[in-house]
Amino acid sequence: MPTFLQAALNGDRIHPAAPRLPSAIAEAARAAVEAGAHSVHVHAFDEGGRETLERAACVRVLRAIRAVCPGIPISLTTSAAIVADPRARLRTVEAWEDLPELVSANQGEPGIVELCESLLARGVGIEAGLLSADDARAFVRSGLADRCRRVLIEPLDADPDVAVQHAGRMEDIVGSAGIALEQVHHGYGIACWAVNRRALDRGHGIRTGFEDVTLLPDGTEARDNADLVAAAARLIEAHARR
Repeated sequence: MPTFLQAALNGDRIHPAAPRLPSAIAEAARAAVEAGAHSVHVHAFDEGGRETLERAACVRVLRAIRAVCPGIPISLTTSAAIVADPRARLRTVEAWEDLPELVSANQGEPGIVELCESLLARGVGIEAGLLSADDARAFVRSGLADRCRRVLIEPLDADPDVAVQHAGRMEDIVGSAGIALEQVHHGYGIACWAVNRRALDRGHGIRTGFEDVTLLPDGTEARDNADLVAAAARLIEAHARR
């Protein structure tokens, strides 16, 4: 079974090639899939260029990607950084009509269990985002694990060595609880690659893309998301040869 590789195409990253319009997001998704991504994770933007969870903007992005990447699982964000009030976020997401295959759901956020329950009831898969050891412990307590699609191990640390240590700590908490879900690991900035390498050594999937990192493993600037995905695919291939 091939190592899972997800492309996180935008988020709030400021970069000339970070896509925000639906057509640009769709083109970035197509190029990422051609470079080796098995799934894409995206944030929608409103007409003012702000991240949004509103139904109309999310529908436009989903339909644009599906037109050029049929069959590719799409993960939408549910981040509280976009809608901070848990009740308002739940109402906004419950208004979605066209549903993604997946959402990322950060387990340390207020109201996340209720949001996950609502989406699970509608057939949407949950990628449980763990940004810290506290998040991992909250996830264990939540009772959601047996219904989630996968766990995202996402240390926020800028220092690669510290990020790798925190990824290991979160993995240990999840594993010690007997949770055997597929794991996908990534970091932020140049630490992303160190976290990716450790994940491959541990038999896990990885994520890359402009939401996470703009630099290639050698420290040079990536041209676009496909450039990052191709680099991640080469890491996977090199690891498989070893």
